[in-house]
Amino acid sequence: MNKDSIIVVTGAAGFIGSCLTGFLNSKGYNRLILVDDFSKIEKTPNLEGKQYQEKVEREQFFGWLAQNKPQVGFIFHIGARTDTTEFDYSIHQHLNVEYSQKIWNYCTENKVPVVYASSAATYGSGEEGYNDDHAIVYSLKPLNPYGVSKNEFDKWALQQATQPPFWAGLKFFNVYGPNEYHKGRMASVIWHSFNQINSQGFVKLFKSHKEGYKDGQQLRDFVYVKDVLKICYWLMEQFEKGNDVASGLYNLGTGKARSFEDLAKATFSGLDKEAKIEFIPMPEDIRDKYQYFTEANMQKLKDAGYSDSFYSLEEGVNDYVRNYLAKGNFY
Repeated sequence: MNKDSIIVVTGAAGFIGSCLTGFLNSKGYNRLILVDDFSKIEKTPNLEGKQYQEKVEREQFFGWLAQNKPQVGFIFHIGARTDTTEFDYSIHQHLNVEYSQKIWNYCTENKVPVVYASSAATYGSGEEGYNDDHAIVYSLKPLNPYGVSKNEFDKWALQQATQPPFWAGLKFFNVYGPNEYHKGRMASVIWHSFNQINSQGFVKLFKSHKEGYKDGQQLRDFVYVKDVLKICYWLMEQFEKGNDVASGLYNLGTGKARSFEDLAKATFSGLDKEAKIEFIPMPEDIRDKYQYFTEANMQKLKDAGYSDSFYSLEEGVNDYVRNYLAKGNFY
């Protein structure tokens, strides 16, 4: 992609979107159109020092495109309502389904490649496994409205006769890393653990409410945001080079499930402290919607040609804690 190419990043003030903006800057891309709800001032620090051409309010974006007719080279559609405790489906329908359909239609009409954020929440409790196989998308049973909305858009995308010149829906597993200070309850367990260690000297983890899982042994595929950024960028590069990466859905995790206890211990280690963990009951409102195991099958991305290694849990948490959380730094 030419360094003068215009790249759109939606969700640009949020966690992954702001990190992606910084990563693109580091690669020499400054002609960025950033799209988000910029009224949320708690997200403002995420964009400090970043280079971009324009900021456009989320609900004004399509009008802005029609009026300005920019020559967009690529879109990273990262923006979404990601709150898994938001049970008003109409909010998810508007932001995660209808808005994404508008992005898709714009990309199709204007021949713009797009990478968008799907989610591992689409897999539900994992009865169908965690394979990014298009055949299982229609039988997946997500556990919350957020996961439902992400799967509805994936299904819709797969059914479209007309498509962008390239598209990839990335099923993000448990992404963690800098620039999630604003997320509150929805921030990663590392962020919560760091704050608990500093304020109380110990970490609270949920007890297990499922047979076969000990307290703190609930398993997730935790992926460091720096790996997510590399893969997003790699996909854009492949399109630019004319490499034949198939459009479709791709898992984005590490391929290795780890426990919340491992995560908490890694956070203590990043602070050079001995681990102290207490187990508390899981809130009733999420108990029956809780995933006890997720692990991305990463073969499809590897087969597409992505060969870089991933941060291990210990490496990623150590970098996040020492270089960002402990110093109050942003990416």
